[in-house]
Amino acid sequence: MTKLKVLALTILLYSAAFATHAEQSKQFGVYDAHYIVIPTMSLKPTIAAQYGIVRSPTRALVNISLVERDGLPVASKVSGSYKNLLEQTFELEFEEVREGAAIYYLATFPYTDRDTLRFEFDVELPNGDVGRIEHQQRMYREESRTAQP
Repeated sequence: MTKLKVLALTILLYSAAFATHAEQSKQFGVYDAHYIVIPTMSLKPTIAAQYGIVRSPTRALVNISLVERDGLPVASKVSGSYKNLLEQTFELEFEEVREGAAIYYLATFPYTDRDTLRFEFDVELPNGDVGRIEHQQRMYREESRTAQP
């Protein structure tokens, strides 16, 4: 199984287990931008190591991909930031990952347990337009989330 399939499967399984972190998408004309924000502790250690991702109870991963409606991946420029409840803004640094035909963009960042974060992601479309994704999510440390009723 390729690393991409393993990472995608890991994220899919995590999403199914925790619906509040389920992958989401936004349409921009004939393109769909798919995105997900998950704690890095939800990744298997071997998968995190393959991608150079540090697993930590206080770090999360953003995964964004742009695809045409027929499912073909599209190269893009992705940027973004997030704000915490104190209105502090932090920039995200995305890295492009290509495996076979798949193209996706990954960024990791630190977070505080139970903090609500507001994200803004900009995805450049092939025609030069920029699609904006706004997303809000409450973040939980992996071990505190599993301890909740």
